[in-house]
Amino acid sequence: MSSVQKPTQIQGIPFASIAEEFGTPVYVYDGEKITSQVKAIQNAFSSIPLKIKYATKALSNINILKLIKKAGAGIDAVSVEEVRLGMMAGFKAEEIMYTPSGVGFEEIEEAVALGVMINLDSIPLMRQFGDKYGDSVPACIRINPHIMAGGNLKISTGHKASKFGISVDMLPEILEVVKEKQLKIVGLHIHTGSDILDAEIFLRGANVLFDAAKQFPDLRFIDCGGGFKVAYKAGDPYTDIDEVGEKVSKAFRDFCDRYGKELELWLEPGKFLVSESGYFLVKANVVKKSPSITFVGVDSGLNHLIRPMMYDAYHDVYALNNPEGNEATYNVVGYICETDTIAAERQMGEVKAGDILVIKNAGAYGYSMASNYNSRLRPAEVLVWEGRAQLIRKRETFEDITHNQVILNL
Repeated sequence: MSSVQKPTQIQGIPFASIAEEFGTPVYVYDGEKITSQVKAIQNAFSSIPLKIKYATKALSNINILKLIKKAGAGIDAVSVEEVRLGMMAGFKAEEIMYTPSGVGFEEIEEAVALGVMINLDSIPLMRQFGDKYGDSVPACIRINPHIMAGGNLKISTGHKASKFGISVDMLPEILEVVKEKQLKIVGLHIHTGSDILDAEIFLRGANVLFDAAKQFPDLRFIDCGGGFKVAYKAGDPYTDIDEVGEKVSKAFRDFCDRYGKELELWLEPGKFLVSESGYFLVKANVVKKSPSITFVGVDSGLNHLIRPMMYDAYHDVYALNNPEGNEATYNVVGYICETDTIAAERQMGEVKAGDILVIKNAGAYGYSMASNYNSRLRPAEVLVWEGRAQLIRKRETFEDITHNQVILNL
């Protein structure tokens, strides 16, 4: 079950001092939490050959990637830019899985030139890849298992109507293309979605790959994707990673016995590794009362944290100077010129203009989905590691958002 704790510091460093030193809004990450989450997965799957491929899209700051590499994980990249970020962070090509969706073939060629593992997610891409590379470049195939899972349709990627992967019903055609183009397939991959709680969902997906694997004699790994659930509010369930590890590891060992050799199991956690490490500190600009609602307007909005508006996602929000208070109901809203609600009808201690609010679970898909909407500047990022708060991304300036504009003489 989730904790109801409302931290006021990380590793002994008060949020108030971080806000004072770096300003607001600011994303703050607890590096120790990230490495402990990596370790939790490693321990849960310790009985089998495991490789963790962190889903870079969740939080792609180079320093976070360096920390994840230090913890012993690789990365999963969904764009060639993420591949390059990973390499800048020190990852070797063989530590990177590249899983694109609908990209131009020139991006595939660029990724091949960089030497990373290519994950093929369509029949046309398989044909193009085969025409260009034949069996000279080992590859993986992404299978759509027709499993509906995930907390929101927008983050459910393995159901029958999803754009991701090749339908498991098309396995005969996949095999025809593999034979015709002499593709060297060394991995099979699925990813059913995010916020998956039940070990049985992972087992269902894994069994789809186990069944298909009989047709691929040269496999080196099976990739079951990610999607482990974290708790966002009091009472939320949390993926029991030890239970998932025990059940999936047993099924994987049994599969390897049937397959005739020991393969590696790859997993691609994103949110599970970084979500709880992140706190977003914002300042209350105004407390605005109406007959039915009291609004707290803050110095941020959906341009910095889009999850509440895009996914109806819940993030715990509390006043830093009065975290345990329960005195009033507020709607915490942003400064973007459209409906921009971060938290609705929340009980918090009294909030005054100038107070710092803390938004929890801000490590995943916070900064990585931030934008310059309304020509607003993106915030700074701070990493707390070994008891020190260090700037890992400068706050943008107006010059940053005009830098690439070409001003015509009109």
